Amino acid sequence: MNNVHYLNNDYIIINVMGKARKILIAVLWSLGFLEVLQAQPALDRYIQLGLENNLVIQTRQVSLDKSMLALREARSYFLPSSYLDAQYTLAQGGRNISIPVGDLLNPVYQTLNQLTGTEKFPQVANVEEQLLPNNFYDLRIRTSVPVINPSLKANRHIKQQEVAIRENELQAYKRELVKDIKTAYYQYLMADRAIRIFESAMSVVEQNLRLNQSLLANGKSLPAYVSRAEAEVVSVRNQWQNARNEKEKARAYVNLLLNRELSDSVDIEDPGLASFMTDAINQGYDSIEGREELKSLQLARDIRGSQYKLNKSYQVPRVNAFLDLAAQDFNFKVKSSSFFYLGGVQMTMPIFAGNRNLYKIRESELDIRQSEISARQTRKELEMAAFTARSNAKNLYGNYLASIKEEDASTRYYTLIDRGYREGVNSFIEILDARNQLTRSQLQTALNKYRFLAAIADYERQTTTYAFNK
Repeated sequence: MNNVHYLNNDYIIINVMGKARKILIAVLWSLGFLEVLQAQPALDRYIQLGLENNLVIQTRQVSLDKSMLALREARSYFLPSSYLDAQYTLAQGGRNISIPVGDLLNPVYQTLNQLTGTEKFPQVANVEEQLLPNNFYDLRIRTSVPVINPSLKANRHIKQQEVAIRENELQAYKRELVKDIKTAYYQYLMADRAIRIFESAMSVVEQNLRLNQSLLANGKSLPAYVSRAEAEVVSVRNQWQNARNEKEKARAYVNLLLNRELSDSVDIEDPGLASFMTDAINQGYDSIEGREELKSLQLARDIRGSQYKLNKSYQVPRVNAFLDLAAQDFNFKVKSSSFFYLGGVQMTMPIFAGNRNLYKIRESELDIRQSEISARQTRKELEMAAFTARSNAKNLYGNYLASIKEEDASTRYYTLIDRGYREGVNSFIEILDARNQLTRSQLQTALNKYRFLAAIADYERQTTTYAFNK
């Protein structure tokens, strides 16, 4: 049999079967065969606005862009690099080199002059040249390219993994932001619903006040009843004002998440509840495989693995090739003999470093082990968080359904007491108690509803089931 409950233009259908009826709860997005809460246009719009305008997302996007540039830089080291190196020197003094040209040639020249009877072979003086070049230029274009260098590959791989980690961090914050926007929006709706409840209650207590004032004027009531009615009006009005203040704060927080002016208006579109499948939730399976945190931990382990391989490659020689296209001469002269090229291959390989490389290898092994332990611990914590989120949603949905029934009973009770009070059967204290009970039940129903929706938002955050627009 179906019981239909009516609450402020919202229809909630509860299927009850048998005497031992039991309400089974299902929560959204568990394995893909759970039905989901239908997102409302206003909430979707605010989520999209938050994803586009949130300042923290913009900051993390800058970090991602920097990581992308770092990756491009790492890739550029595989390409040849060329640069211009120009040098001009002026020198005076310093060490000299003596060239005994005169001592070597003068005896020969003297003999030749004697044999020929001429002075065709003059005497030559010894020469001294300073070692530092004076008025000398050296201009060269050097091109170098790595031939064997394992560190370049490791650095490129590490930068690729860091980019992926930044992307995961950005995605994880987006999911957290979606949850925060939903929760803040539900708080805003809760405050708005409370205002309307208190406005309804205020009309009732003001009507009671007018009724008691009229009865007192006709000698059919007591001054104490009028005073009590006035106190109720003041109390409800104060609660109404508090609800208005809470709504303003909730609106400001929503706008803060959207990076808008705090006073901007927020649309009111109360989300309805979809029907729930009861079997899937009872299976108790909460998938966390999509969590960006787990992906980032795996990437961090890969980075440590790359560092380990790099440290183990310390015995591999580093080989670079280079080529210089250059020109040198004195007094800025440029002639064919000034130009030359110089090429070669450079190799470096460690021979002894006090076992530092072995220590680095051992440190890398410990880093890998530490990352594996951290990943296992994080997985357990995330599994617990998903399980707790589902349990909270399950309990809150049960509370919500119970509060609907309680509100229905309170409504019927208030209707009966109000009719009895008008007919003189029930006392003024009874009507006040019935009215307070109705207000409390209405507030509790609204509170449980939006708490449940917030729990659903947390559950989809823990299980990464929110689907972003492509």
